[in-house]
Amino acid sequence: MRVDILGTEYKIIVDSYDDPELKGKNRMGYCFFDEREIHIEDFNTDDDWKDESDTAKKNRKNTILRHEIIHAFLYESGLCQNSADVTAWATNEEMVDWIAIQFTKILKAFQEVRCL
Repeated sequence: MRVDILGTEYKIIVDSYDDPELKGKNRMGYCFFDEREIHIEDFNTDDDWKDESDTAKKNRKNTILRHEIIHAFLYESGLCQNSADVTAWATNEEMVDWIAIQFTKILKAFQEVRCL
């Protein structure tokens, strides 16, 4: 699956839980900016998740996918590089403006990958 992030195509990859970038770092997903990839865990390969309902797995997958798409939007917008210099970054007016301006594009990306 692929998704458009501000004109840049990102590939969505589902990895086994045993992938060192997931299991070795205790995470369920990550955004690899250099290759424009979003990686998410295949919950059927995770002993902690394999017996959960399909609904629970789908909801968690969608939550992680939305989270990683937001990382991609922040990166492609140029906001990742300078965020350490701002206090209260999440409530900064520039951040609020960015979300308000970019929301329709984010919604379209979420709809493309059916993670709402």
